[in-house]
Amino acid sequence: MTDQPWPGDACSLVDAFRAGTLSPVEALGASLAAIDSSELNAFSHMDVEAARSAAAQADVSLPFGGVPVGIKELESVDGWPATEASLVFKDRVADHDSTQVTRLRAAGAVLAGQTTASEFGGINCTHTKLHGTTRNPWNLERTPGGSSGGSAAAVAGGLIPIASGGDGGGSIRIPAGFTGLFGLKSTFGRIPKGPATLQPPLTVVVGCVSRSVRDTARWFDVCNGFDARDTLSLPRVQGWEAGLDSFDLSGKRAVVSIDLGAAIVEPRATALLVEMAEALIAGAGLRRVDVAVELPQAGLEWAMSNLIGLAGALGDRYPDCNDDLTPEIQLGMNLATHHLNVQTAGATEMFRIEVNERMADVFDQADFIFAAANPDVAFAAAGPMPTTVGDVDLITEHGFDKAIGNNGALTIPANLTGNPAVSIPAGSVDGLPVGLQVIGRHHEEQLLLDLARIAERERPWPVTAPAAPL
Repeated sequence: MTDQPWPGDACSLVDAFRAGTLSPVEALGASLAAIDSSELNAFSHMDVEAARSAAAQADVSLPFGGVPVGIKELESVDGWPATEASLVFKDRVADHDSTQVTRLRAAGAVLAGQTTASEFGGINCTHTKLHGTTRNPWNLERTPGGSSGGSAAAVAGGLIPIASGGDGGGSIRIPAGFTGLFGLKSTFGRIPKGPATLQPPLTVVVGCVSRSVRDTARWFDVCNGFDARDTLSLPRVQGWEAGLDSFDLSGKRAVVSIDLGAAIVEPRATALLVEMAEALIAGAGLRRVDVAVELPQAGLEWAMSNLIGLAGALGDRYPDCNDDLTPEIQLGMNLATHHLNVQTAGATEMFRIEVNERMADVFDQADFIFAAANPDVAFAAAGPMPTTVGDVDLITEHGFDKAIGNNGALTIPANLTGNPAVSIPAGSVDGLPVGLQVIGRHHEEQLLLDLARIAERERPWPVTAPAAPL
């Protein structure tokens, strides 16, 4: 018996189930109790009776047999709220499971509840009018990021071992970096997003935030593969977990560009990340190459491409629903109303081509790009989005557009181009986690996983926040 949630990763929990040292019912009960007493506000909806029933019937021979899993608020689960984390849709209920959820159920996962997200996944801070403020388990005054902030808070906070996430502009990597977790943003299309897939703006992928590389590999074993309801999804790739540590990385070329030529990064975080990158390059036998990385700051263009979908979702509810929206979404809709037209849409697509060309130029000469996952450590839990980095006032020194775009400047490029990228825990500054982002070539996620495995072995990270109730 245990009265504490599982302190390790999801794979080791399955091992404990199979060994008979712990039961799925016991593990779920401990997680439910911890969630109930938590100050993190990581969950927006609990499905306790269904979860208990699933745990009691769990087949522990399956990949995630009996594991309590959180599902991000923006992902569809039949019978659960389908709010998009917005007051506008506070009464809407989902009538189907997403493809990812369907595959997780088939793999034995116990769906414990719905994790909080930022409204419509629009910003990297999980604070909404519908659910309030979600907090970082490393420091309750700080944000776990967004939009997968509730998932990251729940996993890093010791409540559950793994949770789903989505990444349309950094929404897996940003929270992973802020909370000391591992997060993989896959090649676009690796895990299907259907049913009823909204294809444009071709930036969003789904996946998970996890405590270990092997957990993420197992998640992709379960969830990847083509589905006809997402016509841009990729063919199935086998052997993600079994293939760990099997790739020869020696001699592959690495570029270290902590700011990607687009962001202002906190100096102490920069120094930590450079040291981590150099150690990982040496440990993997990579060859460091000197290639200029000058990706254009893409925040405005990324926002414009996503606002088309937001405007469609709100439909004729807007502008009457404006007061129900968070200030950031209000600003976005105001921008869309006054500036989104054929010309701006066309300019956005031309910008996407420019970013893709610049990224491709780098990968003509390199296999990996090492960068920061975030410009700084986690900011205030309820925001606002910071316009300072360290002692630098970005508005004064770089202008309003640069200041506003800085928070997503490191992660958005890989979404626009579809490249896979990971955030690897790299230590801390002022007691708050810092994530090393590594961007890879299209379809080479497994190389990123093996690179992260080297970091995990040589520089192991705490799988939960030091203050987590374990």
